[in-house]
Amino acid sequence: MRRAPYAFLAPAVVLFLLFFALPIGYAIYLSLRKVEVKGLGLGPGARDEVWAGLSNYTDALSDSELLDGALRVLGYGALVVPLMLGSALLFALMLDTERVRFTTFTRLAIFLPYAIPGVIAALLWGFLYLPDVSPFTYVLDSVGLPPPNMLDGGPLFIALTNIAVWGGTGFNMIVIYTSLRSIPVEVYEAARLDGCSQLQLALRVKIPMVAPSLVLTFFFSIIATLQVFAEPTTLKPLTNSLTSTWSPLMKVYTDAFGNNDIHSAAAQAVIIAVATLLMSFGFLRVANRRTKQEEAR
Repeated sequence: MRRAPYAFLAPAVVLFLLFFALPIGYAIYLSLRKVEVKGLGLGPGARDEVWAGLSNYTDALSDSELLDGALRVLGYGALVVPLMLGSALLFALMLDTERVRFTTFTRLAIFLPYAIPGVIAALLWGFLYLPDVSPFTYVLDSVGLPPPNMLDGGPLFIALTNIAVWGGTGFNMIVIYTSLRSIPVEVYEAARLDGCSQLQLALRVKIPMVAPSLVLTFFFSIIATLQVFAEPTTLKPLTNSLTSTWSPLMKVYTDAFGNNDIHSAAAQAVIIAVATLLMSFGFLRVANRRTKQEEAR
């Protein structure tokens, strides 16, 4: 009987090792090696895999394309995360009021875009952005307004942000709304007895009490934003403004499968994973510290 718990845990442990720990370990192993070419690189034995140490990491950290992609993703995240979480919080607060009707249908309508795969969502919005087929272009032309080119220059960031916010708001709204529904009714009754209006109730009671959910959604949103890949890759054939190295993960994919440099791509992937972990952990520590300070007051 003492071995029963280990027997129940064994399938999960095996799956964790095979599909999580082993791929990470293999990526680290590849990142520490490189291919050495002899002569013209033709014939047997002309290409050998040798130990590279940290050279792949130093090359990746000095790669201007990777650094430029990281800066673009940070700017993209500065737009996506506040808009997505702000919209999710607003929708959750609106659904939590007593005056709202058809809440089940409304929750489903807001959540539905999250159920659409990112590639499909990018394709749908991509065709809506194309001037030749977009109904928005027709409407703007009808009223005499010049249609903006959403796939070029600065509007491209807005186009990508719109896809991410449209697809991710529903999930975050459900998380925050569930947290709101778990607040005891007595808290609301006490606030109303103290003279709180609906706005004061939202700002002084609801938002502070769902702060842990906001931290959780912010944490997940940061990770998803730093790993953006599907949306720009899908829109790339529709515009020349998106390069194959627009985001760090696109750079990794291009080096691994376009340039056949799997070792450099592995080093870049490890750097991206470590940077994402450090940023997420840092934001989480700051949020927990502020929460503890507020509780101490």
